[in-house]
Amino acid sequence: MSSDLRFGWELSGSGWAHCRIADGSSEHQDIVSYCTDALADLLHAMTGLYGPTRFQRFSFDLEPAEARWVLRGNGSEVDVTIYRFPDMAASYDAPDQEGRLAWSSTQPRSLLSHVVLEAAQSVLRLHGEDGYLAKWARHPFPVAALQDLRRIHLQHDGCEREHDLAPP
Repeated sequence: MSSDLRFGWELSGSGWAHCRIADGSSEHQDIVSYCTDALADLLHAMTGLYGPTRFQRFSFDLEPAEARWVLRGNGSEVDVTIYRFPDMAASYDAPDQEGRLAWSSTQPRSLLSHVVLEAAQSVLRLHGEDGYLAKWARHPFPVAALQDLRRIHLQHDGCEREHDLAPP
């Protein structure tokens, strides 16, 4: 496990985002499509790690490929595994293990939540809600999901890192 976790989410064109996650030993990058509400799905999954079901799964559409994220909470840590499938439409019901293992890491839930929260806040600061919608096109910025993750992260993790506490 490495505490050198980095996560980035950058809008890279009309309906596209560059997603990057890296720890001290490896990194994974994808160009994510607006065909799903990808950033909202990520934020909801992170928030779900604080509930009674410490297992979350969501996918990013890479047109046509799928990047399936599987998050398993284990105490205060989260096992993050990303599987790659060649065709999202064909892999919808496929078991995770049928995909190619693209990246995995075990991280403290507090750190994982913090870096995802920080990346989403940066996107909102840079583009604003209107700018995000103009670039992402199909889905508005997930303000409520961001606020929920910020609230639950601060409430449960005792995170001492800096946070943007101003409402978006």
